[in-house]
Amino acid sequence: MRIVLYLIAALFVTGVIFALLHTLRKTKRHEKLIAGWPKVQATVTGNVGGWSNGGGGSTRSRRFYPTYQFTGPNGILYAGESEVSYRNQQVPGTLVQVAYNPANPNQSFQMSSDSKTMLGCLVPFFALFSLLLFWVAGNFPLG
Repeated sequence: MRIVLYLIAALFVTGVIFALLHTLRKTKRHEKLIAGWPKVQATVTGNVGGWSNGGGGSTRSRRFYPTYQFTGPNGILYAGESEVSYRNQQVPGTLVQVAYNPANPNQSFQMSSDSKTMLGCLVPFFALFSLLLFWVAGNFPLG
């Protein structure tokens, strides 16, 4: 029976490692893509409402994604919607930093270091949680 507990813990840890590596690779690929792109200050024009996924047993919560506009090369006005979500609506007129593709200024992304911060917090948390999980599997009273 204890082997089953260890197997479940190992599958969980493997899944977490796979998810973290996938997210890290995706983040690095995205950062590498926009590293050479010009950065400009964009003006928030509004917000699009959405819901969090409620993952990890948490309740779903209302999230807001700001829409913005910026002046690109040749003085042309471009608009975009941020992938960065906020708990509260962003005030129209607020400035956000945006990187845009010089070959296609319609492709732009809001600059944010939240993904690195989140990964930096998740890795030690899941490492400690994994150790605790294996400890519980080894000390779980059977029979």
